[in-house]
Amino acid sequence: MSFVTFVAQIPFRPKLLECLSAYDRTQFGKDVAAGVTVGVLALPLAMAFAIASGMPPSTGIWTGIIAGFLISFLGGSRVQIGGPTGAFIPIVYGVVAMYGASNLLIATMLAGAFLLAMGIFRMGQLIRFIPISVVIGFTNGIAVVIFMSQIKDFLGLDIDRLPSGFFAQIDTLARSLHLVDPPTLAVSCAAFLFLVFYNRMAQTRALGFLRRAPGPLAVLLAGACLTALFDVPIKTIGDIPREIPPLTMPALSLDALSQLISPAIAIALLGAIESLLSARVADASIEDTHDPNQELIAQGLANLIVPLFGGFAATGAIARTATNIRSGGRTPVAGITHALVLLVIVLVFAPLARHIPLAILSAIVVVVSLNMFDVNAFKRLRHFSNNYRIILLSTFVMTVVFGLTVAIELGMVLSCLLFIYHISELTRIESVPLANTSATRYTASGKPRISAWRIYGSLFFGAANKLEPLLDTPFGEPEILILDAQTLIQLDSTGLDALENLHGKLERGNATLLLSGLHGQPAAMLERTGFIERLGAENLFPNIIAALRAAEKRLADDKGDN
Repeated sequence: MSFVTFVAQIPFRPKLLECLSAYDRTQFGKDVAAGVTVGVLALPLAMAFAIASGMPPSTGIWTGIIAGFLISFLGGSRVQIGGPTGAFIPIVYGVVAMYGASNLLIATMLAGAFLLAMGIFRMGQLIRFIPISVVIGFTNGIAVVIFMSQIKDFLGLDIDRLPSGFFAQIDTLARSLHLVDPPTLAVSCAAFLFLVFYNRMAQTRALGFLRRAPGPLAVLLAGACLTALFDVPIKTIGDIPREIPPLTMPALSLDALSQLISPAIAIALLGAIESLLSARVADASIEDTHDPNQELIAQGLANLIVPLFGGFAATGAIARTATNIRSGGRTPVAGITHALVLLVIVLVFAPLARHIPLAILSAIVVVVSLNMFDVNAFKRLRHFSNNYRIILLSTFVMTVVFGLTVAIELGMVLSCLLFIYHISELTRIESVPLANTSATRYTASGKPRISAWRIYGSLFFGAANKLEPLLDTPFGEPEILILDAQTLIQLDSTGLDALENLHGKLERGNATLLLSGLHGQPAAMLERTGFIERLGAENLFPNIIAALRAAEKRLADDKGDN
């Protein structure tokens, strides 16, 4: 295949093209209104996630602007809203703490390249192969890690930077609890309670005006006014630059590149999982079907381009996407509008942001982490198998203690091993009883001349050893062994090797192997590899009855010859 042919086959058709073919003014008005709503909501979240990740608040805003625009403009979903998300906080914070902010940009670009390759090679559907137990485990683990990262700013502790390790964070926080700042704690608690009860208050007649603004924005404005008017002695986020960041290529070091592969893979996997999960949830709400490969291409390009402007990892945001749908957004125009709204806000109102308290942003992220934590997932564990519990709990603990990269690796390895074990248990080989006890089938001493077995399930590398006991009988090896494969659904190379070994042992003992009922993939595998030719076509039979008759005839003929 030529390069031109390969490029022509790349699945690239943004959902925006499909939507614009039947677009009208009515939907444009709804999309713009939804985009304004989501843009206003995205502002505090973008700043909060950036600060929680160890980055300046402006980087979160520009990530939301650039990535949000590209994901909507090029994506495979009608309503997906892209930008920084809370799920990335543990990874991003760890990379910044260990390798520095400049290397975070390189890791993000690497992740973008991985995502782009996944989309080009049509791997969007493969993300669904990740077990839900792994997804639930690391999602809840991320929630705990995010919550831990916000304790410092929530309590106003005088700590320059929390270490990235779980136990080191626990130790640092425990030794600093006596440094709690009362004004910061009061503002944090007030903001937290306001956000928790915001929706309930907005439903009352007296406070119905609250429905006009998202909760995070409302508490952000309230906190900024508080510090600006009353000079409350708490830390604020400081000045946010109004100018567009210059286009800059991060400095690349080969030594750093090798160390960043692992976190880049984690960013790519998490971004793919979160974006496609968000798109799938959105499909159910708007009765549409997203293109997973196009979505991965958009995510990849966004994460390749955003670091050139100082931004960091971005993906589809479930909460903002849901807000977009509830607000009437039905095409990518809403997501594009959301990015433009963020751009206007940062260019016009950036000077006012210096009054925003860190405690307010911390309270916002704490609420996000609590919403991410699914208590019911743990309550329901008693209804599931031990395999499900082991995978979920292991992934959860590893995410909290050792980080997302190790957790995903362990979760996938455990899932594969337990799946192999489960399938191997479904594979069984049972003896077929022979009702006729004539001398044709048995010797005078009672030794069976014919042994018949039926194999069920899949003869693969996890179950190939189940052929070994067929010759371990108290009477020794039979003269003819019949293996009925009528219920054998799959055979791999290791299963074929086990079958070859069985055939070889029988041949060396002057015994014969008969196969019956071969069909489908096992038959094609044995034909393709030449096993049937080595076995001999005369030793293949359509069913076990025909095999038994042939075996009896051969033994009778041998007896007659003797």
